[in-house]
Amino acid sequence: MAKPILSADDAVALIRDGDTVAIDGSGGGLVEPDALIAALSRRFERTGHPRGLTLLHPTGIGDRASRGTSMLAREGLCKRVIGGHWGQAPEMAKLASENKIEAYNFPQGVLNQLYREIGAGRPGVITHVGLGTFVDPRLEGGKLNSVTTEDLVEVVTLGGREWLFYRAFPIDVAFVRGTTADEEGYISHEQEAAILGGMACAQAAHNSGGIVLAQVKRLAVAGTLSAQSVRIPGPMVDAIVIHENQWQTYEAEDNPAFSGAVKVPLGRVKSLPFDVRKIVARRAAMEIRPGDLMNLGVGMPDGVAAVAAEEGVSDLFTLTVEQGGYGGIPAPGIIFGAVSNPLAMLDGPGQFDFYDGGGLDLTCLGMAQADTHGNVNVSKYGSTIMGTGGFVDISQNAKSVVFCATFTAGGLGVEMKDRRLHIAREGKHKKFVTGVDQVTFSGDYARGKGQHVLYVTERAVFKLQPEGLVLIEIAPGVDLRRDVLDLMEFEPIVSRELCQMEPCIFDPEPMGLKADLEAMCSAEVRPALAERMAVEIEGVESHAI
Repeated sequence: MAKPILSADDAVALIRDGDTVAIDGSGGGLVEPDALIAALSRRFERTGHPRGLTLLHPTGIGDRASRGTSMLAREGLCKRVIGGHWGQAPEMAKLASENKIEAYNFPQGVLNQLYREIGAGRPGVITHVGLGTFVDPRLEGGKLNSVTTEDLVEVVTLGGREWLFYRAFPIDVAFVRGTTADEEGYISHEQEAAILGGMACAQAAHNSGGIVLAQVKRLAVAGTLSAQSVRIPGPMVDAIVIHENQWQTYEAEDNPAFSGAVKVPLGRVKSLPFDVRKIVARRAAMEIRPGDLMNLGVGMPDGVAAVAAEEGVSDLFTLTVEQGGYGGIPAPGIIFGAVSNPLAMLDGPGQFDFYDGGGLDLTCLGMAQADTHGNVNVSKYGSTIMGTGGFVDISQNAKSVVFCATFTAGGLGVEMKDRRLHIAREGKHKKFVTGVDQVTFSGDYARGKGQHVLYVTERAVFKLQPEGLVLIEIAPGVDLRRDVLDLMEFEPIVSRELCQMEPCIFDPEPMGLKADLEAMCSAEVRPALAERMAVEIEGVESHAI
């Protein structure tokens, strides 16, 4: 059956006051239904309706300025916003900080999975993700301000273990996007830089009795799309909005390397300038082991990918991003989530299922604050709301975690000379504090799991140990007391084996990381595989004649 083709303005006219609207998409314009978002903003500006919406988005949507869900930051339009990340839409975050909307921040993976649970008619998501963090109702319950009072997550006990239960609720309207729709509403993603949660989002709205509005770039004759390219089946779609000027990301109409249509030479990936960000990324890259399955966070950690490419070791491990990409090199900046030369693209719920089960060997993530307990904050500091994104899901479940940050913030200036670090201008703000403003990563939870956790800065490296945060390395050229200990709000434990960071980190020439990793390749086999291989070999030998 042919689906109605509507203008974006006519499509959003179907939204009623008080509806719950779920939006799929990610920062920098990835799979963002931007025409629908803009039309909803226009309708409210023109008519004052719809009012009192509940807005749901697992990933941050916007450009860290005025695009994306910042366009919906109009007083009265939204009553409640449940977001996985808020930093991409500072105008909406401002409404939350001013108590003008009810505001929740839940982990990105949990919200992706919640779409799926709503669509399946299940009561919600039961998971360990968020225990011990600000999402735990014994801390903040994911509430971001004082006008947000309803508990949407609770602690439950099953099988003798504690879990968090995130309650399901019906979705009235879903905004999803693809590249092509056929006349019957089947949606393909051939030019998209990610798949995300469009299918789960559409299922949630359809099975809640709501409507699914699909934005695409072009229309095809019914039945002509390849079945394997279709990501959202036609029966789930209620109306099609054609946006011929739809760009793949905010930065390009179509980069075929992001969709996997073309593989570009990785040598063309731009090298990082030799600055403090590169210093931190280099030290973090030293934690990579051959065959590692990794995730990199946005910001300073995504520099690890550039360092790996420069060192020629990108083929010795596999990078993933929470938006679903496997392999290749993650894009930096506001279009983080896109990947050059991906080997595979998973949907959002599937990617986080794998992360939650402990599938990641190593993750490198950002850090705004750390405290004496090893807690880390990236989600809220002072009145600034950034949100967790996939940080909680990833940091709680990876086998090894490397937090990447400058030692101080606000005007820090450093110089590298003769393989030594010199602090030319100290930052105004301390990052190592007595207690973090918000617990996005729980040191106690990590210790209980036995995670390997490092805190890497340009001048010092700390390790999470049972007794607390332990200083294990300092940069050549810095003074332990003046440049490290006196700039912390607490006195860390100083390791008896305190050593210098590798001097090659502070040399503009390549570090020689490739030789180090290649030397490990023959010596390291994934333990589970090694054990199985040993059993099989023993069996063969026992039956040998």
